Amino acid sequence: MKAIVQSEFGDPAVLRVVEVGDPHLIPTEVLVRVRSIGLNPVEFYIRSGDFKMLGEPPFTLGWDIAGIVEAVSPGVSRFRVGDEVFGMPFFPRAANGYAELVATPARQLARKPANLTFQEAAALPLAGLTAWQSLVDGAGIEAGQRVLIHGAGGGVGHLAVQIAKHFGAYVVGTASAAKHDWLRDLGADEVIDYRTEDFTRAVADIDVVLDCVGAETARASLEVLRPEGTLATVVASYDTALANTVTESGRRFVGIVVEPDRYALEQLAALAESGRLKVHVEQDFPFEDVVKAHEILQRVPKGKIVLSV
Repeated sequence: MKAIVQSEFGDPAVLRVVEVGDPHLIPTEVLVRVRSIGLNPVEFYIRSGDFKMLGEPPFTLGWDIAGIVEAVSPGVSRFRVGDEVFGMPFFPRAANGYAELVATPARQLARKPANLTFQEAAALPLAGLTAWQSLVDGAGIEAGQRVLIHGAGGGVGHLAVQIAKHFGAYVVGTASAAKHDWLRDLGADEVIDYRTEDFTRAVADIDVVLDCVGAETARASLEVLRPEGTLATVVASYDTALANTVTESGRRFVGIVVEPDRYALEQLAALAESGRLKVHVEQDFPFEDVVKAHEILQRVPKGKIVLSV
């Protein structure tokens, strides 16, 4: 089969399509013939060497996949050959998702919503699970709360806007001006242009902040977060100084590292199938154009970037 392998850290040019052996199944796993692969910002940090989550090269990036079950191993009862599935297996361990075939535990997949393309389904797992685990599991979001989402126009952010609205929250997002109308269409009640406006002057009395930007933005968010409110961050999860500052201020700190979660994945699938969750794919690249895809990925696209196999 073909896979995208890198043998050194560096710019997108280190990603190369090569022939490798097919993966072997162990009990409880299924073999997925991949149709589409979702790309995530964490992958360009790993590729460059800035975040050595997978150790030293060579390795194959990728977690978000959507495709068709090609084989099942003993112990698998959830799926049959021919089922359309999607998921985010193994994260944060290597899943070797940039490949034509992926072996994965069956219970880390869900059935692909019938109304989503393979591209849309592949764009959903990591970003959708991050948003769900931040807002639902971490913050315990409730109807009527005021939620501020930093980076609302990105992969995690645009899904978080819709998840928060589904739970009955009043949603404020920060994003560049070009994304404002789109975010309002997704349900955002207010949108702030972070390039020209100071969000600490624009909003107040926030119950939950979801930080998809960085620690300085998270620290500034304490100015608008109510006492006993929750700051959830997906980019400063290991920042102990930030965590201490938040806790000492009388607020809750939730550092999110996304993990495979079949239950939440099925909840996301149900929302998508009902039309209450829309997955935005900014660009779809052929598998062989992974270098171009990573170049776009570094520019903070609107929604998600995918590869089609």
